[in-house]
Amino acid sequence: MELNFKEKQFFEYMKSLTDKKVVVAFSGGVDSSLVLKTAIDVSSANDVYAITFDTVLSPKNDIDITKKLAEDFGVRLEVVQTNEIEDEKILYNDKQRCYYCKKNLFENAIKLKEKLGFGYVLDGSNADDANVYRPGRKALKELGIISPLEKTGMSKNEVRQLAKKLGIKVHNRPSSPCLMTRFPYNKKVDISIFPKIDEVENYLKSLGFDNNRVRLYGDVTRIEVDVDKFPLFFEKRLEIIKKFKEMGFVYVNLDIEGFRSGSMDIVIDKD
Repeated sequence: MELNFKEKQFFEYMKSLTDKKVVVAFSGGVDSSLVLKTAIDVSSANDVYAITFDTVLSPKNDIDITKKLAEDFGVRLEVVQTNEIEDEKILYNDKQRCYYCKKNLFENAIKLKEKLGFGYVLDGSNADDANVYRPGRKALKELGIISPLEKTGMSKNEVRQLAKKLGIKVHNRPSSPCLMTRFPYNKKVDISIFPKIDEVENYLKSLGFDNNRVRLYGDVTRIEVDVDKFPLFFEKRLEIIKKFKEMGFVYVNLDIEGFRSGSMDIVIDKD
C-alpha cells in the first residue's frame, strides 16, 4: 500500500503512541475507526483497548455498529453506560453542552487507561474540527486526550481516503452526531422525542438521503438533505409528509440551504 507524506507522518506518530499502549475512544465513525485500526496495525491488539459510550444521546444503531466493528478489528471493547442528561446543563442544551458531555465521557476513558496501566487515551478528532464550533475540544485538552488525526493535520476528506486504502468499511459513513444537535440551544430538550427523530432520519436514509438532519423547533420540523437530492425529495414529498405526520410531527419543512453539519451553531458567538 502506497502512503503519501502526511499518511506516513500519521502512521509514525501512531507508532510512537502505541509503544506505551493506548485506549481509543471509539464511536464507530470513520475518524475513530481509522485511529483504532491504525493503532492495532502499528502495534498489536494486546496494546490497544477500545472504549465506547452507550448513551441516549446517540442514534440507536450506533452502538451496534461500534460493537461489530470492534469485533471485526479483533480488539477488546469496554462499553460504558452513561446518563449525561442527569446534568441539567446538558438537558437544557447549554451552549457549552458539548464541553460538559465530553468531560463526563472521557473521564471514564481516563479511568480505564489508569486501571489498565496504559499510556494514553486517543480520540478521533480531525484537523477540520479546529475550524468549527467544538467546545468539547477544550475538555479533551484539559484531560490530556491525544487527537492523532488533528495533530498530524488530517482533514476529514484525507481521513476517508486513508480509511478506504486500509479497507475500513465505514470509510464513507456519514457523520452521526449527538441527537442534542437537532435542537436549539438554551431550551430544555424533551428526550422522549429522540426515538422519533432517530426513526425519521433512518427513514430518510432508506430513501437515499444519506446525509440528513431533522431539526426540531417545537412544532416546526426543519429537514436538511443535500441540495443535489432536492429532486428526489420532491419526488418523495407526499410519502415523506405522510411518514412525518404519522410520527407526530406537525409542520414539516425542507431547508432550502441544504444539509450543513452544525447548522444550529450559526447563532453562536464563537468568540
